[in-house]
Amino acid sequence: MKIEQHREAWRVALAGALCLAVAMGIGRFAFTPLLPMMLHDGVIDLTAGGWLATANYLGYFIGALLCMVLRGSATRFIRIGLAATVLLTLGMGLWQSPGLWLVLRTLAGIASACTFVFASGWCLQRLAQLQAPALGGIIYCGPGLGILLTGLATSAMVSHHWKASYGWLSYALLALLLTAFVWRTFAGPAVGLPPAAAASPQALPPAQIVRQTRGLTIAYALAGFGYIITATFLPVIARQALPGSSWPDLFWPLFGISVSLGAWLATHLPVHWDNRLLLAACYLLQATGILIGVASPSVFGFALGSILLGLPFTAITLFAMRDARRLRGDQARSLMGLLTATYGIGQIVGPPLATRLVQGSGNFTSSLCVAAFTLVAGAGLLGLMYRESQQAQA
Repeated sequence: MKIEQHREAWRVALAGALCLAVAMGIGRFAFTPLLPMMLHDGVIDLTAGGWLATANYLGYFIGALLCMVLRGSATRFIRIGLAATVLLTLGMGLWQSPGLWLVLRTLAGIASACTFVFASGWCLQRLAQLQAPALGGIIYCGPGLGILLTGLATSAMVSHHWKASYGWLSYALLALLLTAFVWRTFAGPAVGLPPAAAASPQALPPAQIVRQTRGLTIAYALAGFGYIITATFLPVIARQALPGSSWPDLFWPLFGISVSLGAWLATHLPVHWDNRLLLAACYLLQATGILIGVASPSVFGFALGSILLGLPFTAITLFAMRDARRLRGDQARSLMGLLTATYGIGQIVGPPLATRLVQGSGNFTSSLCVAAFTLVAGAGLLGLMYRESQQAQA
């Protein structure tokens, strides 16, 4: 690879990572560490917090559906999504209205999904053109970076007795700075692939492509439900189990570090390894992490659980998007949108189910067990998909 081409590939990968740090790490997941602060401030209760989370995931679902029908420059939609994330995060700090917050979190979900789908598609295609597809994992370090930054910052805010509104304002400023840093990368027109370099879908019988697409879509939806309860309520769960401890504020940043590390490790896996088997392994890791937290609600249990939940988090996204390209080639954007939409459905169901089960039992144990079982079921489905394809090739 030429030096200039190598530098351009890294510029694209790093810009994609920072883009997702804004859209996902801040636009979506800053809410998780700020939720205990909002509960402490008395501006919402746990049920209202669950509905705010659901509103964001509903917006994510709507945004993913929009990505399936929107046409035009990917870079333009990326810039719109980044700018919207900054403004909507700012609005959460400026206005203290739960009703308005529902609207803002819904719109933030739409912006997150659009930015994610268009940035993923554009960056992966650009890296393929630059003959550096393995750097795709760098892009998915972004959400972990955003989670880490917001988690550590929130911990400092708690120690200094900040109000949650100050946290939202601070994250709006952080999102603005990161957006300014990558703005020029996404300022030009979308770069298309020369016909000779375009990726082609894997040669499969049409009926098998349909079955594999359906299976991947269902499995990805199960992943969305499987992780979301922990990802939404981890600080709250840890505070309930470890009252008075300072550790609960650190489990979320640990999750963020693990997300970035897992995405980076994914770039070192051979690209010819089967994505379905990689996904199944990731699902089982996350299920194990959830169950460890249930079985051992201690500092060690929550720390190990955070690591095992975080390591596969965005690696799952990378492998799923790669499998979409395996099935559809460079026409995979609509499938990426469909996957993101079904992932959003899983996320929508999780928080209200969790809060309802908590009201009945007084803890998160039952909802976490349901989440872990869902991930195991998804791993089983992916295994069956792999076996089907192997039998078809035999």
